Amino acid sequence: MAMPLAIALLGRRRPSADDIRREIAALQAKPKSFAPPASLRRTLDVTATTSMAGWPVFTVTPRGVTPSSRVLYLHGGAYIREITRHHWKLVGQLASAGAAVTVPIYPVAPRGTASHLVAASADLAERLATRGEPLVVAGDSAGGGLALAVALALRDRGITSPAHTALISPWLDATGSHPEIREIAPRDPWQHPDSLTVAADAYRGELDREHPWVSPLNGDLTGLGPITLFTGTRDILNVDARRFRPLASAAGVSLDLHEEPEMIHVYPLLPIPEGKKARTILCGLLAD
Repeated sequence: MAMPLAIALLGRRRPSADDIRREIAALQAKPKSFAPPASLRRTLDVTATTSMAGWPVFTVTPRGVTPSSRVLYLHGGAYIREITRHHWKLVGQLASAGAAVTVPIYPVAPRGTASHLVAASADLAERLATRGEPLVVAGDSAGGGLALAVALALRDRGITSPAHTALISPWLDATGSHPEIREIAPRDPWQHPDSLTVAADAYRGELDREHPWVSPLNGDLTGLGPITLFTGTRDILNVDARRFRPLASAAGVSLDLHEEPEMIHVYPLLPIPEGKKARTILCGLLAD
């Protein structure tokens, strides 16, 4: 029962490349709301600020409790879509587990491109790292790719790596070039390689698709801190998650890879048993 429920909860059919082009144009003409739901404020504190880049930034904290850690959460959406209720629900669960969770509302592509988003997100991570609590940089899908790119950028700046980097169904290679992706594509009910290519071109700006800030799978992983990665086998991005494992090992990076059979893209965000298990692991990182 989990798979049909998961697909229904996502509420979308698999878009074509033309669908994505139309969606980008529509979202640029009429942006979606990004405000956190009112329900989040019933048990948690929510504050709004503005980043140095001029982005809206929300921080969600446990009420009446000193946070034990900080999380920079970078939401997914193929870089072209705004944050959704599924993301906010996960943010709330992380805050309820004792973290101060900072959520930047970055400009979506094509207004926001890789060179700007990675640099500005790394600026924010660098500021959060000075607060004293352990910093976890986390993200799902495109936000997972951005989270890894931020970890690379911090390393290149000579900044101490995040205490942990958590990647949920991350988009690690925007080239979509590995042949196994086409083999998995018929079994992925949500994503198609051609539609991701359109989104990647909107996001990359002046950078090549192969650039590590666009495709962090191509980056030098040496010196990164521990990483936890969640992936499902009915997700076309699973191919690159598997490719990531030997690269991390060769670079001496500690990788905890959780691969769930028959699970779809971003399953840890969904109210299904496999999602609950993944969220329990995520919350456990806050106490490490």
